[in-house]
Amino acid sequence: MRSVVQRVSKADVKVQDELVGSISKGLLIFLGVGEDDNENDLDYMVDKITNLRVFEDSDHKMNLSLLDIGAELLVISQFTLYGDCRKGRRPGFTNAARPEKANVLYRQFIERCSELDLKVEEGVFQADMLVNIQNDGPVTILLDSKKLF
Repeated sequence: MRSVVQRVSKADVKVQDELVGSISKGLLIFLGVGEDDNENDLDYMVDKITNLRVFEDSDHKMNLSLLDIGAELLVISQFTLYGDCRKGRRPGFTNAARPEKANVLYRQFIERCSELDLKVEEGVFQADMLVNIQNDGPVTILLDSKKLF
C-alpha cells in the first residue's frame, strides 16, 4: 500500500458538487492499493499512519500523533499512487490492484481506523472527486508498506 499523508487544518471532498466528507484538524490520506498487497500491508499502514508523530507538542516539535491529540482522518482512494512513469509519457497502472481487491482493503483501512475511536471521513471509491485541502505546515509524508521509500 502507498499513501500520501498530509497534515491539514481542514479538508473536504465533493462528488458531483455534493459534500461527502469533511474534517477539521487532522490528516488527509490518499491511499493506493497495490496488486500484491495483503493483510500485512494493511496492518502496517494503519499502525504507521495513526501513530505517525507529525503534530506539534508544547515545544513546537512534531512529537504527537493523530491518536495523541484526537485529530480526524479523511481517506481518499487513489490508484494513481501506483502510476509508473519510468517509460514513456503516460503512466502505467499495472501495479495497482484491481478495483474489487482495492475496495476491500480500502474499506478495511477505514474500518480499522474507526475502531480506534477516530473520526474518519471518506471519499467515494472510483468516483471523480474534488478534494479541498488546507495543508498545515505544509507537512506531507510519503509512505509505502513495502518500504520502497
